[in-house]
Amino acid sequence: MADHGAVVRAAVAATKKSSARIDERIEIGDGTTEYVVSIKGDFDWAGARGRLAVSLRNAATAGKTSPRMEEIFDGDTVYMGGFAEMEGSWGSIHRNRAEAHYVLRAPMNDPEHVLRQVALMRRISKVGEEAVNGAPAVHYRGVLTDDAVTLRMAKDMRVKIDAAREQLGAITVYADAWIDRDGRIVRTRLDWPMGAAGVKATMNLGIPSCRVGHRPRPL
Repeated sequence: MADHGAVVRAAVAATKKSSARIDERIEIGDGTTEYVVSIKGDFDWAGARGRLAVSLRNAATAGKTSPRMEEIFDGDTVYMGGFAEMEGSWGSIHRNRAEAHYVLRAPMNDPEHVLRQVALMRRISKVGEEAVNGAPAVHYRGVLTDDAVTLRMAKDMRVKIDAAREQLGAITVYADAWIDRDGRIVRTRLDWPMGAAGVKATMNLGIPSCRVGHRPRPL
């Protein structure tokens, strides 16, 4: 019997030795309003560098300029800026100290965190071959363990997850990964459906441009 988990973990390892153009969309619904977080940019896992643009929109911001933030990954540090209220200044945080404050949204929107969660997929099945970015890829589907869902999650958010688990009886977060013919991840999807509410995060990995992150100056 094929070990699909080994295939997915090997693809994650191969991807983390490369670079990619990141295009991620996180859809968050509470039953009445849907929020969409858009994360785009380039990321070089091998060089521990990246530059991402993050924006948020909902029905109230339709047709308006969405709040936007820039993030630059440089080794162990993440620099953030771009908010109008920051007036051009930048803040920073140690990359490994950042925590997740929302379900299925990585700390500082770090694409490597998403890959770590995908590597923890369980009960994996092979769905079949599909086209991603115009090229063939093999689609695998599984679920995330509780440890994977709460990986590096802030304490207050863990409390909310525990409360939801007690109320619902169980929490099932689905995970999908698409692997190209070079053995690398080209798309991931994490999905926590909760009736009219829920969270779905889809990340596409394409050919990177030349704009990989560098330290902002001045700070």
